[in-house]
Amino acid sequence: MNGNDIPFPKKKFLFVSLESLSGDLAWTLVKEGHEVKAYIRSSGDAGVYDGFIERVDDWKPFVDWADIIVFDDIEFGPTAEKLRKGGKLVVGGTEYTDKLEMDREFGQSELKRHGVNILPNWQFSNYDEAIKFVRENPERYVFKPGGNTPSTGRGMLFLGEDDDGKDILELLEQNKDVWAKHTPVFQLQKYIAGVEVAVGAFFNGHDFIYPINVNFEHKRVFPGDIGPFSGEMGTLMYWSEPNKLFKATLEKMLPAIREAGYVGYIDINCIVNHRGIYPLEFTCRFGYPTIPIQLEGITMPAGEWLYKMAAGEDFVLRTKRGFQIGMRILVPSYFASDKRSEIVERYQDLAVAFKNPAIKEGIHLEDVRNDNGTWRVAGTSGVVLVVTASGTTVDEARRLLYNRGQNIMVPNMFYRTDIGGKWSTDSDRLHTWGYLDP
Repeated sequence: MNGNDIPFPKKKFLFVSLESLSGDLAWTLVKEGHEVKAYIRSSGDAGVYDGFIERVDDWKPFVDWADIIVFDDIEFGPTAEKLRKGGKLVVGGTEYTDKLEMDREFGQSELKRHGVNILPNWQFSNYDEAIKFVRENPERYVFKPGGNTPSTGRGMLFLGEDDDGKDILELLEQNKDVWAKHTPVFQLQKYIAGVEVAVGAFFNGHDFIYPINVNFEHKRVFPGDIGPFSGEMGTLMYWSEPNKLFKATLEKMLPAIREAGYVGYIDINCIVNHRGIYPLEFTCRFGYPTIPIQLEGITMPAGEWLYKMAAGEDFVLRTKRGFQIGMRILVPSYFASDKRSEIVERYQDLAVAFKNPAIKEGIHLEDVRNDNGTWRVAGTSGVVLVVTASGTTVDEARRLLYNRGQNIMVPNMFYRTDIGGKWSTDSDRLHTWGYLDP
């Protein structure tokens, strides 16, 4: 319902995707009674969401049909801008915001231009030059791939541990020929210790929509922050009025985001310590699994806030108090480098069973399909579901999250068991430093 308790009118939504990432949001709209069509470019995602939403082979014939077009990833910026100029309601990026995320050096320079502190960083397209640089400037570095890295390749990020950079140097020397094929552009960023925290907000083309979102990502695959980096394994978040972290980072980018006419969610991930706030990177799109976890905490119908945001309306997003938390459920085919391999075929079409089939609250779609009421693993990613929960405390939210996770049965599934586990320590530090204060 909207603020006047009048049902929000049914709309036609067209989703345009590179990969199967936003199907849960699309399915939410279907459950609200809206018409939804979805185009997904990746051939590896054939069959994903079948039985949940209607997929189409080409999105362009449905532009006139749609009331709202949702581009759920970067790279679509110029197309989204053109459609907006033509009078369509579009949720999606711009050429400028695409570049903020894809070109890390540009993103950092824009932060600096708008008065935001940044860490020293260097962009390379030649591995030999990077090797020479590290030899001449021994430091602890973080290796970050550039461009729009597909979700299956985000484990390329490497966090150096040696203060003299010897580990980064060795990896660059031993892997330069392999990495050059998959990551031709990359960045070395100076390492800094602290708490990793992100702050984001929805944007309606001219202003932020409040409240803001404060979130804590868990990127390593296994509990205890070990194993390769994933796109994201789980997140703890809460909704907040503007705080010092937001005012020192994202709010300073308001003029540039407004000038670009961006519509969607925008987020800055930071490392903070007692010395200051250091932004690491932009996300200028929905986050995954961020958006299903946000849906856990948003009490407005998704169709209503998406429409109002695309239409440039100023409104307050109605959200729950307390905390939201979510985790991804994966199967071993996630680790397959060859998406045509036997292990991928072994997990495709496996049933996703529930100990109590009547209880599916907090269960969100990733790469699954609906086979006459039976959910089955689909696609090649090995990412099956997102499980979410809310609570007035983090401990309460965590208990509910893992209770819901134990209701799911997929052979050899795995997930992180420590999402939100560092909250008590991290929150104490952040409050001591004052970054979460108004």
